[in-house]
Amino acid sequence: MAIVHRVSLPMGEIEYREYGPANAQPILFIHGVLANHQLWEKVAPQLAESYRCILPTWPLGAHTRPLHRDADVSPEGMVKIIVSFMDTMQLERATLVGNDSGGALCQMMVEHHPQRIQRLILTSCDAYDIWLPKQFKYLEFAAFIPGMLWLLGQTMRIRVLRRSPFAFGWLVKCMSRETSDAITAPLAQSSGVRRDVGKFLRNISPRLTEQAAKSFAGFRAPVLIAWSREDRFFPLAHAERLQRDFPNARLVLIDDAYTYSGFDNPAQLAGAIKVFMSEVQ
Repeated sequence: MAIVHRVSLPMGEIEYREYGPANAQPILFIHGVLANHQLWEKVAPQLAESYRCILPTWPLGAHTRPLHRDADVSPEGMVKIIVSFMDTMQLERATLVGNDSGGALCQMMVEHHPQRIQRLILTSCDAYDIWLPKQFKYLEFAAFIPGMLWLLGQTMRIRVLRRSPFAFGWLVKCMSRETSDAITAPLAQSSGVRRDVGKFLRNISPRLTEQAAKSFAGFRAPVLIAWSREDRFFPLAHAERLQRDFPNARLVLIDDAYTYSGFDNPAQLAGAIKVFMSEVQ
């Protein structure tokens, strides 16, 4: 298992894990809401022979170190956090890999900081008119009601509820109990974690992904769309539209996986990334 590192940003501390040579081309992984670095733990080691894989746990509800109380954790603020992380880690450019809400943040990086992206890899994620999927809109509402994120955190202590379609049941086919416990515990236990993710949830909107999409035509870096064939939330039509809208994009489908393909089929996802990275040096 990779050593846990911490980096201090003006907004607070971010924990991350790292695989591969420090002088290799960097791949920066960006998970979504109520996920953490573990989403990529079976993918990164398969890439580490040739690439420097950096797996932060972003402040999106499954982190254990809350940011400063005044930190901006809106989507726009998260883009600044990603850039600040890259600056602190001396990553002038990196290949970005996004999933779920993290994919939407990658699209906002395309809009605001395209020069920082060497390549872009989008796995199943929010895009265009979806952010969040309608099945998870209750998270947005919960963020506006005092005490509701705490209550949500307590319900996630009940393991059987985590397997419901309105939790992780349609996001992932296979997640260990230990991983599920680690992902859900921070929301239940920490008011600072709930404060951070609440700021994010109260400010997400498909308006942001629709705006980001306007920048795709001018983005010339190589793009891989690695979409889960069995995704329950993000339609294949969106993946095909992303492929059309980016000038230099290819689409591959990941078999036997829901949204969290990093958990369900890490071998195929890592293989697709390897081929992509080797062919678009």
